[in-house]
Amino acid sequence: MESDGQEMKIALVHDWLNQVGGAEGVLENLVDLYARAPIYTSIYAPRSMPDFYRRWDIRTTWMNKLPLVKRRHQPFLPLYPLAFESLDLSEHEVVLSNKSGFCHGVVTPPETLHICYCLTPTRYVWRYHDYAAREGIGKTARVLLTPFLTCLRIWDRLAADRVDHFVAISTEVQRRIKKYYRRESEIIYPPVDTQRFAPSAGYDDYFLIVGRLVPYKRIDLAVQACSKLGLRLQVGSTGRDMARLKALAGPTVEFLGRVPDEQLPTLLARCRAFLFPGAEDFGIAPVEAMAAGRPVIAYASGGALDTVIEGRTGTFFDEQTVEALSDALRRFDPDSYDPAVIRRHAEQFDAAIFKQKIQHYVMKKLEEHRTWN
Repeated sequence: MESDGQEMKIALVHDWLNQVGGAEGVLENLVDLYARAPIYTSIYAPRSMPDFYRRWDIRTTWMNKLPLVKRRHQPFLPLYPLAFESLDLSEHEVVLSNKSGFCHGVVTPPETLHICYCLTPTRYVWRYHDYAAREGIGKTARVLLTPFLTCLRIWDRLAADRVDHFVAISTEVQRRIKKYYRRESEIIYPPVDTQRFAPSAGYDDYFLIVGRLVPYKRIDLAVQACSKLGLRLQVGSTGRDMARLKALAGPTVEFLGRVPDEQLPTLLARCRAFLFPGAEDFGIAPVEAMAAGRPVIAYASGGALDTVIEGRTGTFFDEQTVEALSDALRRFDPDSYDPAVIRRHAEQFDAAIFKQKIQHYVMKKLEEHRTWN
Protein backbone atom coordinates (compact mmCIF):
# COMPACT_ATOMS: atom_id res chain seq x y z
CA MET A 1 0.00 0.00 0.00
CA GLU A 2 1.21 3.52 -0.69
CA SER A 3 0.10 6.99 0.28
CA ASP A 4 1.69 10.29 -0.79
CA GLY A 5 4.54 8.33 -2.35
CA GLN A 6 5.47 6.72 0.96
CA GLU A 7 5.16 3.01 1.67
CA MET A 8 3.01 2.25 4.68
CA LYS A 9 4.63 -0.17 7.11
CA ILE A 10 1.71 -1.80 8.91
CA ALA A 11 1.48 -4.49 11.58
CA LEU A 12 -1.58 -6.54 12.54
CA VAL A 13 -2.16 -7.45 16.18
CA HIS A 14 -4.49 -10.30 17.20
CA ASP A 15 -5.35 -11.68 20.65
CA TRP A 16 -4.48 -15.37 20.20
CA LEU A 17 -4.29 -18.00 17.50
CA ASN A 18 -5.35 -21.30 19.03
CA GLN A 19 -8.95 -21.53 17.80
CA VAL A 20 -11.00 -20.52 14.77
CA GLY A 21 -13.98 -18.19 15.09
CA GLY A 22 -15.36 -14.89 13.87
CA ALA A 23 -12.28 -12.94 14.98
CA GLU A 24 -10.08 -15.16 12.83
CA GLY A 25 -12.39 -14.57 9.86
CA VAL A 26 -11.74 -10.85 10.24
CA LEU A 27 -8.00 -11.46 10.55
CA GLU A 28 -7.94 -13.53 7.36
CA ASN A 29 -9.51 -10.64 5.45
CA LEU A 30 -7.03 -8.19 6.94
CA VAL A 31 -4.16 -10.45 5.85
CA ASP A 32 -5.63 -10.54 2.34
CA LEU A 33 -5.61 -6.76 2.38
CA TYR A 34 -2.17 -6.31 3.97
CA ALA A 35 -0.31 -9.39 2.76
CA ARG A 36 3.15 -8.21 3.84
CA ALA A 37 2.13 -7.21 7.35
CA PRO A 38 3.46 -9.30 10.24
CA ILE A 39 0.88 -10.63 12.70
CA TYR A 40 1.71 -10.13 16.37
CA THR A 41 -0.19 -12.35 18.81
CA SER A 42 0.13 -13.73 22.32
CA ILE A 43 0.13 -17.45 21.43
CA TYR A 44 0.01 -19.53 18.25
CA ALA A 45 -0.93 -23.20 18.02
CA PRO A 46 -0.33 -24.22 14.37
CA ARG A 47 -2.08 -27.59 14.75
CA SER A 48 -5.29 -25.88 15.83
CA MET A 49 -5.33 -23.42 12.94
CA PRO A 50 -5.81 -23.76 9.16
CA ASP A 51 -2.69 -24.86 7.28
CA PHE A 52 -2.45 -21.63 5.27
CA TYR A 53 -1.75 -19.69 8.48
CA ARG A 54 1.73 -21.24 8.40
CA ARG A 55 2.58 -19.07 5.42
CA TRP A 56 2.03 -15.92 7.47
CA ASP A 57 4.69 -13.96 9.37
CA ILE A 58 3.36 -14.69 12.87
CA ARG A 59 5.29 -13.29 15.83
CA THR A 60 4.36 -14.40 19.33
CA THR A 61 4.98 -13.14 22.85
CA TRP A 62 6.76 -14.97 25.68
CA MET A 63 3.39 -16.50 26.62
CA ASN A 64 3.75 -18.88 23.71
CA LYS A 65 6.27 -20.90 25.76
CA LEU A 66 4.01 -21.38 28.78
CA PRO A 67 2.83 -24.98 29.38
CA LEU A 68 -0.81 -25.76 28.49
CA VAL A 69 -1.57 -22.19 27.37
CA LYS A 70 -2.31 -23.23 23.79
CA ARG A 71 -4.81 -25.84 24.89
CA ARG A 72 -6.86 -23.59 27.18
CA HIS A 73 -5.91 -19.93 27.26
CA GLN A 74 -8.61 -18.57 29.60
CA PRO A 75 -6.85 -19.37 32.94
CA PHE A 76 -3.93 -17.18 31.83
CA LEU A 77 -6.05 -14.03 31.44
CA PRO A 78 -4.13 -11.93 34.01
CA LEU A 79 -0.93 -12.36 31.97
CA TYR A 80 -2.13 -11.00 28.63
CA PRO A 81 -1.72 -7.30 29.50
CA LEU A 82 1.94 -7.92 30.37
CA ALA A 83 2.47 -9.97 27.21
CA PHE A 84 1.05 -7.38 24.82
CA GLU A 85 2.86 -4.51 26.53
CA SER A 86 6.13 -6.40 25.97
CA LEU A 87 5.81 -6.26 22.17
CA ASP A 88 8.13 -3.90 20.31
CA LEU A 89 6.15 -2.29 17.47
CA SER A 90 8.39 0.76 17.00
CA GLU A 91 9.37 -0.22 13.45
CA HIS A 92 5.78 0.15 12.20
CA GLU A 93 4.03 3.29 11.06
CA VAL A 94 0.56 1.78 11.52
CA VAL A 95 -0.69 -0.81 14.00
CA LEU A 96 -4.11 -2.33 13.31
CA SER A 97 -5.34 -4.39 16.26
CA ASN A 98 -8.17 -6.89 15.84
CA LYS A 99 -9.44 -6.99 19.39
CA SER A 100 -11.88 -8.85 21.60
CA GLY A 101 -9.40 -9.42 24.41
CA PHE A 102 -6.30 -7.46 25.36
CA CYS A 103 -4.33 -6.83 22.16
CA HIS A 104 -5.37 -3.16 22.01
CA GLY A 105 -3.04 -2.67 24.99
CA VAL A 106 0.15 -2.73 22.93
CA VAL A 107 2.43 0.23 23.61
CA THR A 108 3.27 2.23 20.49
CA PRO A 109 5.47 5.32 20.09
CA PRO A 110 3.80 8.70 19.37
CA GLU A 111 4.73 8.56 15.69
CA THR A 112 2.90 5.23 15.23
CA LEU A 113 -0.81 5.30 14.35
CA HIS A 114 -2.84 2.71 16.28
CA ILE A 115 -6.29 1.81 14.94
CA CYS A 116 -8.32 -0.76 16.88
CA TYR A 117 -10.94 -2.83 15.07
CA CYS A 118 -13.01 -3.64 18.14
CA LEU A 119 -15.04 -6.84 18.05
CA THR A 120 -16.12 -6.05 21.62
CA PRO A 121 -14.67 -4.48 24.77
CA THR A 122 -13.11 -7.33 26.73
CA ARG A 123 -15.96 -9.52 27.95
CA TYR A 124 -13.99 -11.20 30.72
CA VAL A 125 -13.44 -7.78 32.25
CA TRP A 126 -16.64 -5.80 31.72
CA ARG A 127 -19.27 -8.57 31.53
CA TYR A 128 -17.58 -11.20 33.65
CA HIS A 129 -20.66 -12.92 35.08
CA ASP A 130 -22.24 -13.28 31.64
CA TYR A 131 -18.96 -14.59 30.23
CA ALA A 132 -18.45 -17.08 33.08
CA ALA A 133 -21.92 -18.51 32.55
CA ARG A 134 -21.49 -18.49 28.77
CA GLU A 135 -18.18 -20.39 28.83
CA GLY A 136 -19.07 -22.77 31.65
CA ILE A 137 -16.30 -21.52 33.96
CA GLY A 138 -16.37 -23.44 37.25
CA LYS A 139 -16.86 -21.93 40.70
CA THR A 140 -13.22 -22.39 41.70
CA ALA A 141 -11.97 -20.52 38.64
CA ARG A 142 -14.50 -17.74 39.23
CA VAL A 143 -13.30 -17.28 42.81
CA LEU A 144 -9.65 -17.22 41.72
CA LEU A 145 -10.25 -14.72 38.91
CA THR A 146 -12.46 -12.32 40.82
CA PRO A 147 -9.65 -10.48 42.71
CA PHE A 148 -7.97 -9.68 39.39
CA LEU A 149 -11.04 -8.09 37.82
CA THR A 150 -10.68 -4.64 39.33
CA CYS A 151 -7.05 -4.42 38.26
CA LEU A 152 -7.90 -5.69 34.79
CA ARG A 153 -10.68 -3.12 34.40
CA ILE A 154 -8.31 -0.30 35.34
CA TRP A 155 -5.67 -1.60 32.92
CA ASP A 156 -8.21 -2.15 30.13
CA ARG A 157 -9.62 1.35 30.50
CA LEU A 158 -6.15 2.94 30.44
CA ALA A 159 -5.07 0.72 27.54
CA ALA A 160 -7.99 2.07 25.50
CA ASP A 161 -6.50 5.56 25.83
CA ARG A 162 -3.42 4.35 23.92
CA VAL A 163 -5.55 3.68 20.83
CA ASP A 164 -5.73 6.56 18.36
CA HIS A 165 -8.98 5.48 16.69
CA PHE A 166 -11.61 2.83 17.41
CA VAL A 167 -13.71 1.07 14.77
CA ALA A 168 -16.76 -0.89 15.99
CA ILE A 169 -18.39 -3.89 14.31
CA SER A 170 -21.96 -2.87 15.19
CA THR A 171 -24.08 -0.25 16.91
CA GLU A 172 -24.16 -2.42 20.04
CA VAL A 173 -20.35 -2.60 20.19
CA GLN A 174 -20.11 1.12 19.48
CA ARG A 175 -22.34 1.70 22.51
CA ARG A 176 -20.09 -0.46 24.71
CA ILE A 177 -16.95 1.35 23.52
CA LYS A 178 -18.58 4.63 24.53
CA LYS A 179 -19.74 3.29 27.90
CA TYR A 180 -16.63 1.40 29.01
CA TYR A 181 -13.82 3.27 27.24
CA ARG A 182 -15.39 6.74 26.89
CA ARG A 183 -14.28 6.78 23.26
CA GLU A 184 -16.05 7.56 20.00
CA SER A 185 -15.89 5.03 17.16
CA GLU A 186 -16.90 4.53 13.56
CA ILE A 187 -18.83 1.45 12.47
CA ILE A 188 -17.47 -0.85 9.77
CA TYR A 189 -19.35 -4.13 9.62
CA PRO A 190 -17.26 -7.34 9.67
CA PRO A 191 -16.75 -9.32 6.45
CA VAL A 192 -19.23 -11.93 5.26
CA ASP A 193 -18.54 -14.12 2.23
CA THR A 194 -21.91 -13.44 0.61
CA GLN A 195 -20.65 -14.73 -2.76
CA ARG A 196 -20.92 -18.30 -1.43
CA PHE A 197 -24.70 -18.01 -1.30
CA ALA A 198 -27.55 -17.47 -3.73
CA PRO A 199 -31.35 -17.57 -3.53
CA SER A 200 -33.21 -20.73 -4.51
CA ALA A 201 -36.26 -20.98 -6.77
CA GLY A 202 -38.35 -22.00 -3.76
CA TYR A 203 -38.15 -23.16 -0.16
CA ASP A 204 -38.87 -26.29 1.84
CA ASP A 205 -40.93 -26.79 4.99
CA TYR A 206 -38.32 -26.31 7.73
CA PHE A 207 -36.86 -23.57 9.87
CA LEU A 208 -33.11 -23.53 10.38
CA ILE A 209 -30.50 -22.74 13.01
CA VAL A 210 -26.76 -23.04 12.34
CA GLY A 211 -24.23 -22.26 15.05
CA ARG A 212 -22.32 -23.69 17.99
CA LEU A 213 -24.64 -25.42 20.44
CA VAL A 214 -23.76 -23.41 23.54
CA PRO A 215 -26.20 -21.97 26.11
CA TYR A 216 -25.78 -18.26 25.39
CA LYS A 217 -27.03 -18.68 21.82
CA ARG A 218 -30.45 -19.61 23.29
CA ILE A 219 -31.12 -22.32 20.75
CA ASP A 220 -33.28 -23.87 23.46
CA LEU A 221 -35.93 -21.22 22.72
CA ALA A 222 -36.18 -22.29 19.08
CA VAL A 223 -36.21 -25.99 19.97
CA GLN A 224 -39.03 -25.53 22.49
CA ALA A 225 -41.07 -23.13 20.34
CA CYS A 226 -40.94 -25.34 17.24
CA SER A 227 -41.67 -28.45 19.33
CA LYS A 228 -44.65 -26.71 20.92
CA LEU A 229 -46.07 -25.56 17.56
CA GLY A 230 -45.26 -28.76 15.67
CA LEU A 231 -42.99 -26.93 13.21
CA ARG A 232 -40.01 -28.56 11.53
CA LEU A 233 -36.68 -27.27 12.78
CA GLN A 234 -33.25 -28.33 11.58
CA VAL A 235 -30.33 -27.59 13.89
CA GLY A 236 -26.84 -27.57 12.39
CA SER A 237 -23.49 -27.87 14.18
CA THR A 238 -22.45 -29.41 17.49
CA GLY A 239 -21.53 -28.21 20.97
CA ARG A 240 -21.67 -28.90 24.66
CA ASP A 241 -25.39 -28.05 24.84
CA MET A 242 -26.36 -30.90 22.48
CA ALA A 243 -27.64 -33.33 25.14
CA ARG A 244 -29.79 -30.72 26.87
CA LEU A 245 -31.29 -29.51 23.57
CA LYS A 246 -32.12 -33.07 22.47
CA ALA A 247 -33.91 -33.61 25.77
CA LEU A 248 -36.06 -30.53 25.08
CA ALA A 249 -36.82 -31.45 21.47
CA GLY A 250 -40.03 -32.90 20.11
CA PRO A 251 -40.35 -35.13 17.03
CA THR A 252 -40.30 -32.18 14.59
CA VAL A 253 -36.75 -31.12 15.58
CA GLU A 254 -33.82 -32.69 13.74
CA PHE A 255 -30.16 -32.36 14.77
CA LEU A 256 -27.89 -32.45 11.73
CA GLY A 257 -24.50 -32.34 13.44
CA ARG A 258 -21.74 -30.39 11.76
CA VAL A 259 -22.86 -29.13 8.35
CA PRO A 260 -20.15 -29.47 5.65
CA ASP A 261 -19.22 -26.15 4.06
CA GLU A 262 -20.36 -27.28 0.63
CA GLN A 263 -23.86 -28.16 1.93
CA LEU A 264 -24.51 -24.96 3.86
CA PRO A 265 -25.55 -22.71 0.92
CA THR A 266 -28.33 -25.09 -0.17
CA LEU A 267 -29.47 -25.70 3.40
CA LEU A 268 -29.82 -21.95 3.96
CA ALA A 269 -31.45 -21.22 0.60
CA ARG A 270 -34.17 -23.87 1.10
CA CYS A 271 -35.31 -23.01 4.64
CA ARG A 272 -38.55 -21.15 5.44
CA ALA A 273 -36.58 -18.79 7.65
CA PHE A 274 -33.40 -18.65 9.69
CA LEU A 275 -33.93 -18.41 13.46
CA PHE A 276 -31.59 -16.25 15.53
CA PRO A 277 -32.71 -16.27 19.17
CA GLY A 278 -29.42 -15.21 20.78
CA ALA A 279 -27.91 -11.77 21.40
CA GLU A 280 -24.67 -11.42 19.40
CA ASP A 281 -22.19 -8.59 18.90
CA PHE A 282 -22.87 -8.85 15.16
CA GLY A 283 -23.97 -12.27 13.89
CA ILE A 284 -22.49 -13.68 10.67
CA ALA A 285 -24.99 -16.54 10.22
CA PRO A 286 -28.11 -14.35 9.75
CA VAL A 287 -26.32 -12.35 7.05
CA GLU A 288 -25.35 -15.60 5.30
CA ALA A 289 -29.02 -16.65 5.41
CA MET A 290 -30.05 -13.32 3.89
CA ALA A 291 -27.35 -13.70 1.23
CA ALA A 292 -29.16 -16.95 0.36
CA GLY A 293 -32.39 -14.96 0.04
CA ARG A 294 -34.07 -16.19 3.23
CA PRO A 295 -35.69 -14.02 5.92
CA VAL A 296 -34.50 -14.06 9.53
CA ILE A 297 -36.56 -14.28 12.71
CA ALA A 298 -34.30 -12.66 15.32
CA TYR A 299 -34.30 -11.55 18.92
CA ALA A 300 -34.36 -7.75 18.85
CA SER A 301 -30.93 -7.14 20.34
CA GLY A 302 -27.25 -6.75 19.46
CA GLY A 303 -26.01 -6.95 15.91
CA ALA A 304 -29.30 -8.21 14.52
CA LEU A 305 -30.67 -4.67 14.88
CA ASP A 306 -28.03 -3.57 12.33
CA THR A 307 -28.54 -6.38 9.85
CA VAL A 308 -32.26 -7.31 9.85
CA ILE A 309 -34.92 -4.93 8.55
CA GLU A 310 -38.38 -5.54 10.05
CA GLY A 311 -40.89 -6.68 7.41
CA ARG A 312 -38.35 -6.54 4.60
CA THR A 313 -35.56 -8.99 5.39
CA GLY A 314 -37.07 -10.59 8.49
CA THR A 315 -38.89 -9.95 11.73
CA PHE A 316 -38.08 -9.53 15.42
CA PHE A 317 -39.36 -10.83 18.74
CA ASP A 318 -38.80 -8.59 21.75
CA GLU A 319 -38.31 -11.00 24.65
CA GLN A 320 -36.04 -14.06 24.96
CA THR A 321 -38.92 -16.36 25.84
CA VAL A 322 -40.54 -19.36 24.20
CA GLU A 323 -43.83 -17.48 24.12
CA ALA A 324 -42.42 -14.45 22.28
CA LEU A 325 -40.67 -16.59 19.66
CA SER A 326 -43.76 -18.79 19.28
CA ASP A 327 -45.84 -15.69 18.59
CA ALA A 328 -43.37 -14.54 15.93
CA LEU A 329 -43.47 -17.99 14.31
CA ARG A 330 -47.28 -17.94 14.21
CA ARG A 331 -47.29 -14.51 12.55
CA PHE A 332 -44.52 -15.33 10.07
CA ASP A 333 -45.44 -15.60 6.38
CA PRO A 334 -42.50 -16.58 4.16
CA ASP A 335 -44.36 -15.59 1.01
CA SER A 336 -44.43 -11.94 2.10
CA TYR A 337 -40.67 -11.65 1.55
CA ASP A 338 -38.82 -11.17 -1.73
CA PRO A 339 -35.60 -13.28 -1.85
CA ALA A 340 -34.00 -10.90 -4.37
CA VAL A 341 -34.58 -7.91 -2.07
CA ILE A 342 -33.16 -9.82 0.90
CA ARG A 343 -30.12 -10.84 -1.14
CA ARG A 344 -29.40 -7.26 -2.24
CA HIS A 345 -29.58 -6.11 1.37
CA ALA A 346 -27.04 -8.75 2.44
CA GLU A 347 -24.53 -7.68 -0.21
CA GLN A 348 -23.65 -4.53 1.74
CA PHE A 349 -21.95 -6.80 4.32
CA ASP A 350 -19.76 -8.56 1.76
CA ALA A 351 -16.05 -9.05 2.46
CA ALA A 352 -15.14 -6.83 -0.51
CA ILE A 353 -17.07 -3.94 1.06
CA PHE A 354 -15.32 -4.53 4.39
CA LYS A 355 -11.88 -4.42 2.75
CA GLN A 356 -12.72 -1.29 0.80
CA LYS A 357 -13.95 0.54 3.90
CA ILE A 358 -11.08 -0.57 6.13
CA GLN A 359 -8.50 0.39 3.50
CA HIS A 360 -10.08 3.81 3.01
CA TYR A 361 -10.34 4.40 6.77
CA VAL A 362 -6.72 3.44 7.46
CA MET A 363 -5.38 5.63 4.65
CA LYS A 364 -7.54 8.59 5.71
CA LYS A 365 -6.37 8.37 9.31
CA LEU A 366 -2.76 7.83 8.25
CA GLU A 367 -2.80 10.95 6.10
CA GLU A 368 -4.22 12.92 9.04
CA HIS A 369 -1.58 11.42 11.32
CA ARG A 370 1.28 12.25 8.97
CA THR A 371 0.03 15.82 8.66
CA TRP A 372 -0.22 16.16 12.43
CA ASN A 373 3.28 14.78 12.92
